[in-house]
Amino acid sequence: MTASAGTEARSAAAAVTRLISVWGLLVLLVLLIIGFSILKPDTFPTAFNFRSILSNKSIQALLALAVLIPMTANHFDLSSGFMLGISQALTIGLQSQYGQGLPWPVACLLVLLLGMCVGLANGLLVTRVRMDSFIATLGTGTILYGLNAWYTGGQQVLASLPEAFTDISGTVEIGGLGIPAPAIYVLFISLGLWIVFEYLPLGRFLYILGANPRAAELNGISARRYVTLAFVAASTLAAFAGIVLQSQLQVGQSSVGQEYLLPAFTAALLGATSIRPGRVNVWGTILAVAVLAVTVAGLNQLGAPFFVEPLFNGAMLILSVGAAVTAARRRTMVGSKADAAGQAVGEVPGRLPS
Repeated sequence: MTASAGTEARSAAAAVTRLISVWGLLVLLVLLIIGFSILKPDTFPTAFNFRSILSNKSIQALLALAVLIPMTANHFDLSSGFMLGISQALTIGLQSQYGQGLPWPVACLLVLLLGMCVGLANGLLVTRVRMDSFIATLGTGTILYGLNAWYTGGQQVLASLPEAFTDISGTVEIGGLGIPAPAIYVLFISLGLWIVFEYLPLGRFLYILGANPRAAELNGISARRYVTLAFVAASTLAAFAGIVLQSQLQVGQSSVGQEYLLPAFTAALLGATSIRPGRVNVWGTILAVAVLAVTVAGLNQLGAPFFVEPLFNGAMLILSVGAAVTAARRRTMVGSKADAAGQAVGEVPGRLPS
């Protein structure tokens, strides 16, 4: 009976640990909101504050989702921040050049096409030339930064933008509530990516390529095709984030973009510690963005100096990488034990999920 009680206690402890690892970020987010609401009851728990957070951090969420896509295949896209930067400058620049300028839908389409081309270049460098994704995307990102500086001349790009374009980042009335349109974009893109990674073969293939490229190759999964597609999707989404950002800023700047990259990677890696611990995932990333956004907003309202945000983001990046690596190692150990058990009963390990 003592042994049975000990087994039950271990099972209960394991269940609690599992619950915390899955929903830890959500619990932390709730605690942060409660804590800052108590400390700043007049300014933090207000509709205006939450709308501001949704509007300002939606760009960060879009970029975090962008870097998440190739990360599922264990590749890093460091060009995403630079892609966002040149996209916001081109979006306004193309509307102010060539006489009266291009119509805003045409300008946005050209920017998205540029994003697809940059993603294709990244994918070819990684899969055909076999460069490390870190080096390849850092190189293309630096080129984009230089092109952005050349295009803008290091100065602001000013133009009178049509109302239809600025409405891209406006407010949508839903049930009497004014929801920032960028937050709605984040919601729908998150739903789309969640369906891809959880229910479609494409998402499974990317995860398998990230976990075991050799096994993926033996099972007929083309790394060239799917990794390249992941980079194309990431750069296109980063270009879209730049378009939305420009509709908010309404002025082009050569220095915009890089500051979004570190929080994006921090959110994607921190998200790998929640919902699906050990694996980068959509909802964990969104929760991580929310935790970072609420923390920064709360600290700013408490009067924290301007340099606290980069210090906080850097520290969270280190912690998130450590936690993600630990969770991934734990997941691998569990998978190895399951394979061993499967061999013991005659199962064939390593088969792709149906």
